[in-house]
Amino acid sequence: MRNLLSLALACLLAVSNFAVAEAKDDRPRKVRLPVHSRTTAYAVQTVSVKTGCFSPRLEGILAHIAAKTGRRPLVTSGHRPRSHRSGSMHRFCQAADIRVSGISDSAIIAAAKTAPGIGGIGRYCNGIIHVDTGSRRQWTYCGKSKRHFLSAKRRSGKRA
Repeated sequence: MRNLLSLALACLLAVSNFAVAEAKDDRPRKVRLPVHSRTTAYAVQTVSVKTGCFSPRLEGILAHIAAKTGRRPLVTSGHRPRSHRSGSMHRFCQAADIRVSGISDSAIIAAAKTAPGIGGIGRYCNGIIHVDTGSRRQWTYCGKSKRHFLSAKRRSGKRA
C-alpha cells in the first residue's frame, strides 16, 4: 500500500511539473549573451584581449581558418593601440595573433593563405600565427634582433 501511494504521489508531482513548464513556455524569454560569446568564428584567450573592433574582413579570415581547420582559432592578441611598432596592423585593429589547438602551424598557414582578404601571415617560433588585412606578405620570426628573421618575403603586390 505504501509503494502504491508513493507511486501515485510521484506521478502527481511529475504531471504538475509538466503543466507548470508548459504554462511558462508561452511567455517570450529574453536571453542575454555575454559579449565574448557573440561570435562563433573565434575564441578569445583572456578577457583582456581586445577584439570588439575587428573588421568584417578580419573576422572573415578567422572564420575561414575555422572552417578549413575544423576548429575555432584562439585569439591571443588583437587590438593593441599602444603597440611599439608604428606600422603594426594591431594598432589599427586589423590583425590577430592566433593559435588553433591540435592543428599544426603549417596547416594553419595553409588555411590562412586561401582566406579571402588575407594580407600578412606571420609565424612565430612560440607557435603563434599572425594574420592581418594589410599588404600581402609572409614571414617567420624568432627573437628580438633582425638576424632572427628566418624568412621574410613579399608575395605578389596585389591587395585582396
